[in-house]
Amino acid sequence: MKLLQDILVIDFSQFLSGPSASLRLADMGAQVIKIERPGIGDICRELYVSDVVIEGESTIFHAINRNKQSYAADLKNADDLEKIKQLIARADVVMHNFRPGVMERIGLDYATVKSLNPTVVYAEINGYGETGDWAALPGQDLLLQSVSGLTWLSNNSDAGPTPMGVAVVDILAGTHVAQGILAALYGRAVHGEGAWVQVSMLESILDFQFEVLTCFYNDGQQLPQRGAVNSAHAYIAAPYGIYTTNDGYIALAMTNIPALATLLQCPPLLQYSNSEDWFSKRDEIKQVLANHLLTQPTAMWLQILEQADVWCAPVFNYDALVQQEGYRLLEMELTVHTSSGLAVKTTRCPIRVDGQILTSAKGAPALGEHNAEIDHQFGLNEALVPAT
Repeated sequence: MKLLQDILVIDFSQFLSGPSASLRLADMGAQVIKIERPGIGDICRELYVSDVVIEGESTIFHAINRNKQSYAADLKNADDLEKIKQLIARADVVMHNFRPGVMERIGLDYATVKSLNPTVVYAEINGYGETGDWAALPGQDLLLQSVSGLTWLSNNSDAGPTPMGVAVVDILAGTHVAQGILAALYGRAVHGEGAWVQVSMLESILDFQFEVLTCFYNDGQQLPQRGAVNSAHAYIAAPYGIYTTNDGYIALAMTNIPALATLLQCPPLLQYSNSEDWFSKRDEIKQVLANHLLTQPTAMWLQILEQADVWCAPVFNYDALVQQEGYRLLEMELTVHTSSGLAVKTTRCPIRVDGQILTSAKGAPALGEHNAEIDHQFGLNEALVPAT
């Protein structure tokens, strides 16, 4: 299903944030042309998050750039830049994630691009916005997690700041810019006008924390206080957290403490009948509960709690997860093939439309793999022939 069929995206972005957005557009059927530097390409080709190498490049590059075309162009070369401008003149979307000022120096800022293509949707991601002392800082995921306050929400109170183990800021910024692009494309279809879509990574990760920031704003700016025992959310009362059993782990969400005491046959919990104590005394409650849950296996606790419709779950690692029927039924695994025929297993687009999965078997491109094809499709070589 090609929801965005005939939509042309010219993508200058690198690493994760921008490419995650263009990946989603490609999954929906857009033609995404990835503009890369000759000989080097997207730096993400060498951004290794493990020691796994696919065709001499990183797994993350192959995961986030599948279903795209690669066009190698030196933007400092007049002929290459002219070709890119010819592509831009035909594009529906132009996007990048460079620091403020870079596209202006290249000569492909919004005003210039709009003069080439008045109805274009121009989208950009930066780290901290366009003004102020922070504007020139590197928009890197761990750094944004750190300055945004996010790292103070996880782990127990006696632990230091703890980052999330995924590139959450990158992917959220990519999600937000993709939303903006889709809204702008709709607006263009209705009103015939393009748009300039801007997202900063800092704004994205602050929006991600809207729940806890709203508490901070409206609670006399009291800082969040992480629990000392099994902490999983700085603002949620006991029993919320992950607990050790005698053979593994179990996750418990919000529930009534006396009811939980009865279900688990844990009399010491019955003394906490006042719901106000479930937050103010959450460490006491969690410690009692933690000691009790150590006495039996996970499966036994799950059977008791699930029958009573208490929100709980086992805690899986990846190896255990992929063996579960619930995981297999989702069909999240996608096998794509590079132009050399190498099969790469990754995850698919999570969106279904009319019951259909949005999928493609096209793997990530080699650097400059599609130059000749794109030159022919858009007549780029002919555009450079001087008039006689």
